[in-house]
Amino acid sequence: MSFHLLALRPQPGLAATLGKVREAGLAITGHALSEIRAVAWDCPDPDGIDGLLIGSANAILHGGPNLARLTGKPVYAVGEATAAAARAAGFGVAMTGSGGLQGVLDSIAAPSHLLRIAGEEHVPLDPPAGVTFAEVIAYRSVPLPLDPAAGLLASGGALVLLHSAATARHFAEECDRLGMPRAAITLAALGPRIAAAAGDGWGAVHIAERPDEAALLQLAFDLCGKPRSIPPSPPAQP
Repeated sequence: MSFHLLALRPQPGLAATLGKVREAGLAITGHALSEIRAVAWDCPDPDGIDGLLIGSANAILHGGPNLARLTGKPVYAVGEATAAAARAAGFGVAMTGSGGLQGVLDSIAAPSHLLRIAGEEHVPLDPPAGVTFAEVIAYRSVPLPLDPAAGLLASGGALVLLHSAATARHFAEECDRLGMPRAAITLAALGPRIAAAAGDGWGAVHIAERPDEAALLQLAFDLCGKPRSIPPSPPAQP
């Protein structure tokens, strides 16, 4: 089937997604359905922290002045984009995951006490025995209107890429507000929790094999009849 891709993630991730898809040869439209804004947070005593648990590059990009107190701590990053942001900010990366932050946490040797720098909406984590973490909120996602993308959605043939549960919920609400028929829209979600957040009634909902963008984009290319267009994510690094 011929789809036109629509990416809705906030910047700077939106620009990165558009670049990957266009370089691989598919048309895609981008619209930031939210923007990331920093939230003031108090930094715990760095002497009691063994490492930083980072589930999004936004934690680094919007972490604010407290990050300067923590640059000597190793970063345990959810994926390569997050690890790259950490390195660019002067951090050393101890581990780069490829299948979600829980998998990274499960691989950290005990005993260890971490600081999780997270967004206002984040996935709950269950640390393994001997590993603990404190949590601070450093940023939030602020929703924006869908109106600029309404024409594309109304024209039919849109395949919407959903990178977060917050975006999925807001997208569904905005479609209803604008009177967009859900049955005419196909969704590709980064994971089951994100797909569930979008609700029901869509023409089709597809879920990436793994919770990383390479898998999501590969899914989109497969649905468009262009397999093997996106290289696989690198394996987790020790």
